[in-house]
This record gives sequence, C-alpha cells and structure tokens, in this order.
Amino acid sequence: MILERSNVINLNKLQAQLGGIANQPDIKELSKMIKTYQLYQAGQREISTKLENLDAEFQVNYDYNPIHHMESRMKDVQSLVQKAERKGYELTADSIQKNIYDIAGIRVITNYIDDIYNVEKLLTHQTDVTLLRRKDYIKHPKESGYRSLHIVVKVPVFQASGPVDVPVEIQIRTVGMDMWASLEHKLRYKTDANQELVDKYGNQLKGYAEELEQIERGMQEIHKDLI
Repeated sequence: MILERSNVINLNKLQAQLGGIANQPDIKELSKMIKTYQLYQAGQREISTKLENLDAEFQVNYDYNPIHHMESRMKDVQSLVQKAERKGYELTADSIQKNIYDIAGIRVITNYIDDIYNVEKLLTHQTDVTLLRRKDYIKHPKESGYRSLHIVVKVPVFQASGPVDVPVEIQIRTVGMDMWASLEHKLRYKTDANQELVDKYGNQLKGYAEELEQIERGMQEIHKDLI
C-alpha cells in the first residue's frame, strides 16, 4: 500500500511562499528549482515501483509480504530553500541538488526487523540502484532511543535528453519503531509541552524503545518458527 503525499507547485505559488526569504532566487532560478523538483518526484516513483515489485515477488514466491506499507513524501520547495539558506548554501537549483539529499523520501514500514535488512539488500543489489549513504540507527540507536535504517540511493530517471541520476532518501523501520518514532516526534516537535514534560516522557520513551526491541525480536523468532 502506498500513501503518497504529492505536492503540485507552480511559479506564482512558489514566489508567494518564498516572500519572507531575504535572498529570494530570481524567476529563472525558481523555474529551474521546479524542474528539479519534478525530476526528484520521478526518482521517488522509480524507487517506489521497485519496492512494490519486490514485495509482490515475495508474495508470489514465499506467500509473505515483508513490507507492511510505504509512505512517500516530497520536501516542499519552500522548505528546501529555507534549509539551503539555513545551511549557508547558494539558493540555486544546482546547489540544492549538490548539498541536500532528502528532497525525495520514502518511508518503508516492515513487519519484522530482519525484513528491514532484506528489503535494503534486495533494493541496493539491483544494477541500476547505487547506495550513496547509510546510517543504521537500529544497531546504533540515537540517544533518544530512536531506531531506523536510513539510506540514500540514486536511481536513473530517463529524460528526453538522457538519463539523470536522482538521489532518494529511504527510511526503513518496523511497525513498532514507526509507532514509537511518531510519538517521540510529536512530543519533541509538535507540542507546546514544557521542558519538564519533554524530559519526563523522553526518558520514559527511551525505556519503551529498549523494551520494544526485545518484544520485536521475540516476535520475530516466533514468526520464523511458524514459516
């Protein structure tokens, strides 16, 4: 199942959104950014299709779907320009392409921990997919307790002028990890809770993350014995 959040943009809307940015790119550069954005959307669709095909193959061969669901998202152009400005990059399409790797993103939610690494292996072993970056927050969780596998891959997108390699960020985690991450994100970034509550529940969530890992690994062993 794909839950895709698509962003349709046009030049007039983009100019209005960027009104508060001091060094706003000119019309020509904004037009290039929109074309870049559309290119990254195409890259995202390429990877999504590959993941869907892999999941379908598992269903046919093993009567099992390792992917519970997927969620695609595109960082909107306003956020891209703001991030570039914050990081001190040039506010150009070329600079954004060179320095920002999370323009196109896919979150893959799996059933079990082993599925995470199986999905990664099967995807990155495809001849037209190249692994660019990898951070394993499952084997090395963040201080908060956050667990997930983050990879950036590049895939060719075929244009009229020829193929263009496009990077796509992929986060792969279990249903349990995703539930935990959603609650932790809400606590730290989506509420007006005072710092005492953030500290209190942050410590509680960290403990839950450790318990959740033990539960997930135990359930995975039961699953293995049943197949």
